[in-house]
Amino acid sequence: MAPLPRELTLSGRLWLTAGLGVILVWASLFAAPGTTEWWTERDMVILEWLADLRTSAGITVAKALHGLGAEWVVRSLRIGMLVALIVVRRWRHLFAVLLAIAAVGVSVEFLGEAIGRVRPAVDVVGSWSGPAHPSAPVAALAVTLMAGALSLVPAGRYRVIALGVGALLVALHGAGRLYLGVDHPSDVLASALYAPAVTFVLFGWFVPDSIFPVAWKRGVKAHLDVSGARGRAIRRAVKEQLGVDVLAIEPFRLEVSSSSTPLRLRVAAETAGEAFLFAKLYSQTHLNSDRWYKFGRSILYGSLEDEVRFTSVRRLVEYEDYIQRVMAVCCVPSAAPIAVVEITPEREYLLVSEFLADAREITEGDMSASIIDDALAVVRGMWDAGLAHRDIKPSNVMVSRGEVVLIDFSFGMVRPSPWRQAVDLANMMLILALKSDATTVYERALHQFAPADIAEGFAATCSVTIPRQTRSMLAALERDRGIDLVAEFQRISPSREPIAIQRWSPRRIWRTAAAAAAGAFLVVQIWSEIRGQGLL
Repeated sequence: MAPLPRELTLSGRLWLTAGLGVILVWASLFAAPGTTEWWTERDMVILEWLADLRTSAGITVAKALHGLGAEWVVRSLRIGMLVALIVVRRWRHLFAVLLAIAAVGVSVEFLGEAIGRVRPAVDVVGSWSGPAHPSAPVAALAVTLMAGALSLVPAGRYRVIALGVGALLVALHGAGRLYLGVDHPSDVLASALYAPAVTFVLFGWFVPDSIFPVAWKRGVKAHLDVSGARGRAIRRAVKEQLGVDVLAIEPFRLEVSSSSTPLRLRVAAETAGEAFLFAKLYSQTHLNSDRWYKFGRSILYGSLEDEVRFTSVRRLVEYEDYIQRVMAVCCVPSAAPIAVVEITPEREYLLVSEFLADAREITEGDMSASIIDDALAVVRGMWDAGLAHRDIKPSNVMVSRGEVVLIDFSFGMVRPSPWRQAVDLANMMLILALKSDATTVYERALHQFAPADIAEGFAATCSVTIPRQTRSMLAALERDRGIDLVAEFQRISPSREPIAIQRWSPRRIWRTAAAAAAGAFLVVQIWSEIRGQGLL
């Protein structure tokens, strides 16, 4: 079953057909002298007819249309597109744009030299340079407009309009070149079809809309739209695999999640009424984010645990489901796991668990002594079971029915290193002290942990080991009240030399060098485009 199959849309099939058609035209146009003469004769019939229609006003208009493909026009469009993508940090689309421009530019230049077609045998009014086929200016304008529409305009009505406007501009530019006698009709037609076809195929392969949608709205890019086809697929999959009717799908607490799309499912209860389930939607977007996160972290400070790269979305979801069930078996208070629901094999999965209806973040209420003790007991329980959460932050530590509960085990680990468990303790103490004070939390911690354990945790604590949400809250506390909680805990804990976080290895050195080389290559290519030298 594949509720969301990866199918070629009508536009995809049309562009693929156009690309293959251009290849066939090239094969017939220049494979044998006879076919070359046949095409040239047809081209000349059209060009001679257009030459007979020339007027001074028509030439003026044609020169203006010819200017649409001028180097400075195309370069300005590309620079604006690249700047916009950098500003909105849509890096994958940026790479796709550069790849499309480079692929079309290199292939057109190669084909032009290999084919070596001369200019039309009519009076040429406009300026030109290089071989006639394919038409390099037409191809450059076409790939730029197509890449801009696919990378900057959301799919739907507005993208259709953008593509239509782009096609009109390319057609007008090509018409202007034909009127001036610069190109043969087959030169313009081949370039106008080939460049967009290559661009469309590259974008469909590298940044498909189903996985990397373009959306001009605020929020985390990992949050997928669960309406439309995806929403219907979720309802159907949950019904078929869990036997539960989904009445509504609601995004839930998106502001505190950046690695998945959290959802609240309103379902029909076994008895009369409704109930709720919590679900996390994972897709290729989240798999790629996990890979880049681990890659970037290994460059910043090395691999601190024996982590492996997940090979598929299925493996990513299986891992979190496994850790969540291990936590439940070891009696770590958490939302009860229910099932993994397959939306589309290897592409999209739903991790379903109990919904904590009355839960709140631990920092959103009063921090009583019993809450502090329960939170520290959760960490103690993970220590005794040989587990680590590795993402202790306010949004992952909830209070439900007066009990402290952990959620989100995507970074959880079995048999972690002792320092990693100590960091879990330090992070828990920090978020408890946000609504209390360092001294109170430290004294309560001494009931369950040795002073040396606490000292080890804060000896290993630095900005890298503290989750972003906690860092921002600590910074706000220091800014508003002048309290540095990390320094406070380090002051009242036994003296301990700081634990070095940086881990150097041949893999880290290689990855750092590769990332630096890729960054330098990207900067050089963008600079080359700005200077008008073209990519590659």
